Amino acid sequence: MVVEADEYDRSFLTLHPKIAVITSVDADHLDIYGDVSYVEESFCMFANQVESTLIVKKSIEDKIKTNKVLITYSVSDTSANYFASNIVIKDGQYHYDIVTPKGTFKNMTLGLPGKHNVENSIAATAIACELGISEKDIQAALSSFKGVRRRFDYQIKSAELIFIDDYAHHPEELKATINSAKEMFPNKKITGIFQPHLFSRTRDFAADFATSLDLLDECILMEIYPARELPIDGVDSQLLLDLMKSSNKSICQKSELVNEIGKRKIEVLLTMGAGDIDTFVEPIKNCLLKKS
Repeated sequence: MVVEADEYDRSFLTLHPKIAVITSVDADHLDIYGDVSYVEESFCMFANQVESTLIVKKSIEDKIKTNKVLITYSVSDTSANYFASNIVIKDGQYHYDIVTPKGTFKNMTLGLPGKHNVENSIAATAIACELGISEKDIQAALSSFKGVRRRFDYQIKSAELIFIDDYAHHPEELKATINSAKEMFPNKKITGIFQPHLFSRTRDFAADFATSLDLLDECILMEIYPARELPIDGVDSQLLLDLMKSSNKSICQKSELVNEIGKRKIEVLLTMGAGDIDTFVEPIKNCLLKKS
């Protein structure tokens, strides 16, 4: 069984897996934890509940306080137990080797965009190796993997027009998604629609959100999706807009969003957020297809 552990409400502390991967201990859900030190403390508690094999991203190794032997992975750090080498992009796919304790796995292929997905594939390879899965089967699995819904999810992909939907709702996730699009489509204008999720998260990471959104060539902000929260005075999308340095930015109401997209010259469009922005994906897609 493969489970995505959820640190939001500390429910991941009910899990006692045989094998676990910790990919990040980024500050998040501070409405629950209050301070990043308690986020890290909870991840350490989780780490100590792992029964046999604990695999950790090399860059966060020092934050996981445990007596367990850690297996580390990285996209580029050659001091990790598992890492990538000879990474190239060809025909929209990553081609690379994976250096493992069992030797170098040559000619791996991944169709998902973004170096973070290459790194994720190395973590998956580490798990597979620990389970005794063969290099040949790992290679076949990575090359055939199509990704999951709302993770760099192509809605339109043609020479003239790209539309991608993504669940990104944390500054680091936004950065990864936007940089992936820029890497895959270096000569195209990147337009992003972002719906912030939670007033508290927007408040806590406002400056980081602004920095990530400034990576876009063109940014459209929706109003904050409140989810479980009541409004916080002074916290709204205008806060992010004011912190952004980009001059090509605006706020758009839900009722005007599809019409606004219809007026613009779109080359690459990203919709990003964890609220109800996914309900706009199909209308935006239909609008763009009618224009093209």
